[in-house]
Amino acid sequence: MLRKIRITLAAIMMVMVTLLFLDVSGVLHHYLGWTARIQFLPAVLAVNVVIIVALVLLTLIFGRIYCSVICPLGIFQDIVSWIHGKRKKNRFTASPEKRWLRYGVLALFIIAFIAGVHSLVALLAPYSSYGRMVTNLLLPIYQWGNNLLASIAERMDSYTFYSVDVWIKSLPTFLIALATFILIVVLAWRGGRTYCNTICPVGTILAQLARFSWLKVYFDADKCKSCSLCTKNCKASCIDFKTHKVDYTRCVTCGNCLEKCNFGALHYGHPRATPQPVEADAPTADAARRAFLVGGAIVGADIALAQAAKKVDGGLAIIQDKVPAKRTTPLTPPGSVSAKHFAQHCTACQLCVAKCPNGVLRPSTDPMRLMQPEMSFERGACRPECVECSTACPTGAIKPITVAEKSSTMVGHAVWVKDNCVVLTDGVNCGNCARHCPVGAIMMVPSNPDDESSPMVPAVNTAMCIGCGTCEYVCPARPHSAIYVEGHEVHSQI
Repeated sequence: MLRKIRITLAAIMMVMVTLLFLDVSGVLHHYLGWTARIQFLPAVLAVNVVIIVALVLLTLIFGRIYCSVICPLGIFQDIVSWIHGKRKKNRFTASPEKRWLRYGVLALFIIAFIAGVHSLVALLAPYSSYGRMVTNLLLPIYQWGNNLLASIAERMDSYTFYSVDVWIKSLPTFLIALATFILIVVLAWRGGRTYCNTICPVGTILAQLARFSWLKVYFDADKCKSCSLCTKNCKASCIDFKTHKVDYTRCVTCGNCLEKCNFGALHYGHPRATPQPVEADAPTADAARRAFLVGGAIVGADIALAQAAKKVDGGLAIIQDKVPAKRTTPLTPPGSVSAKHFAQHCTACQLCVAKCPNGVLRPSTDPMRLMQPEMSFERGACRPECVECSTACPTGAIKPITVAEKSSTMVGHAVWVKDNCVVLTDGVNCGNCARHCPVGAIMMVPSNPDDESSPMVPAVNTAMCIGCGTCEYVCPARPHSAIYVEGHEVHSQI
């Protein structure tokens, strides 16, 4: 019964977290956003004291159930291990703790965080790793399915669904997500919780708390028949049936051992004595004390995706794709305060990238900011009335802001590139940038100040420009825009 409960809870959590990343409309975030905020590392970076204290108390009472019920990457490992267990039963053995690896990775994680090597921090963050896998590998399939429904609905004069672009936002991030997926699947297939108990820094941190947990899995040595089923079914490889020892730093309280024990020798509760290798009589177990545990559900999928087909003007001429502008200072989203604040708090989970309705946010390819989102305007502009990314971010890298605050936040300023402007290169009238600027920061002026009849070109009032990128997006110049947005290291208010 308890195992069914933990599997149900884990399945519900897994589905909710996955849908949070897959949601095309943005509606589900209002109901499921809390599933991202209760993750351990995002809560620490956001200094969410309530969540941090709750997770610490949860671990001190129940053990590492966070890793089996709340962490999506942990649940994903359980799913892979469960699938393999259908083919090969009783496949695990007890193994010693690999302390040098666990604490070595944790030390590397802390050093990277302090030193500002944020790409390494993001690479090791468990929640972010799962987010990248879903966003890069599963989301395209979900979007293609959505587009198919939209096409069918359109033929029935229904607009319940609408099509979205499916494209690779960053090839390096896609390859990293694919490599992470393969690594975790291989480790979970072969050793169950190997990744969780050797590489994951969050698992190592919680392990130190779990050794002091109130409720534990423990032996009643008088009933143990040394059948070894508990050891052979422990995916954390932390149970030694010969010595009746359980390594609580690796035990994720999955309950598999309790279910497999046919003699009532294993119990989950508060031991009457500190569980040690039993030399004499072992205390009688109190089977009345039990708690909600953990478990596994659905997912997984690896795919290759193709970029959207090129747009065609009237079916006659192919419109050349824009090339991203080379910015001296990258653009970070409104609400991120500064480039430094954003880099220190972002774990590159890609949730804001998945939620951006305009295709503005995409993972960076810069080695020092690898996978962290940055703004670019080839496929859309950052609309002043949209605050989706600020409401989605669980780590505080993008702080929640109102529409009014966003409309007055300067994240960058527009720069006109004379050599690319179609007014001068093609001899045509344009003015797209000035017409579409939402804050009126661009006006058209004569290219020759001494000749009022000379071609009109844009002039940017940098004191008014908020860096939304509308001008860069609507600029007809190809492949390089004649106007682009340069980022600000520190955001300011108009």
